[in-house]
Amino acid sequence: MAKRIVTAAITGAIHTPTMSPYLPITPAEIADHAVGAWEAGAAVVHIHPRDPETGKPTSDMDIFGDIIERIRSRCDVVICATTGGGLGMSVEERVKVVPTHKPELASFNAGSINFGLFDLPERMKITEWKHDWELPYLQMTKDFIFRNTFQSLEEFPQIFAKHGTKPEAEVYDSGMLNNLAYLVNKGVMQKPVYVQFVLGIMGAMPASVENLLFLLQTAQRSFGEDFIWSVCAAGRFQMPMCTAGLLLGGNIRVGMEDSLWLDKGVPAKTSAEQVAKIIRIAKELNIETATPAEARQILGLRGS
Repeated sequence: MAKRIVTAAITGAIHTPTMSPYLPITPAEIADHAVGAWEAGAAVVHIHPRDPETGKPTSDMDIFGDIIERIRSRCDVVICATTGGGLGMSVEERVKVVPTHKPELASFNAGSINFGLFDLPERMKITEWKHDWELPYLQMTKDFIFRNTFQSLEEFPQIFAKHGTKPEAEVYDSGMLNNLAYLVNKGVMQKPVYVQFVLGIMGAMPASVENLLFLLQTAQRSFGEDFIWSVCAAGRFQMPMCTAGLLLGGNIRVGMEDSLWLDKGVPAKTSAEQVAKIIRIAKELNIETATPAEARQILGLRGS
């Protein structure tokens, strides 16, 4: 069986500081969590920057650069930079990291969706907030579209190619695979396409094995065998869906961007804990996981 890539999504732009005292905020914290995930066995870390004072997602390239350099100075993990950014950021803000810092890998959101976080305060029973920005940030998603038009879908891969960055296509729903097939047919994206199935976001496909199978079969019809895939899932679905992904032959993503929990009622203190757990599950299934060097070979990356 081929070795599987484990990605750790370190902090994201969904969870806010009030939701977990362990969520990494500063460049030093984010880098420490990334290096810890690498030490636990992750081959890739997915990075979002945050304002070190407030914890709010930011597009500040100096902060992004600080995080990247801190990680690169300590280990050889593959860095996947976000171009999804924070909710409400402009397209220009989101993609700027590619020409500025030239990461080997960057997320590429494959279509537009309603991206709902407005129900989180009620579901998590939060009534008091550490920062004034948190509640309005979540509530505004009731009237928010995560915008990825065909114009930006065509522009982003060309910017990526110019700077030697491979797109990791984030697929939240099946129609996004049609978008990717269009980009491949147009010559804007090259095979093998690297697809990250993202399940369990309000406004997109629910997290279930049936939906994962449907997405996988749809991708096979679109690209034949000439694609690489991974799966991640929100909240309590993280470990079950990643385990299903391993059994189906895919790569996987865990981390505190996707879930703040290690187990039922047990908060994750780091993404490294989640990495260690899924690697233990993989070993029980006799599945080997890739090193950063092996991940670079599998994905055809240029090297750090």
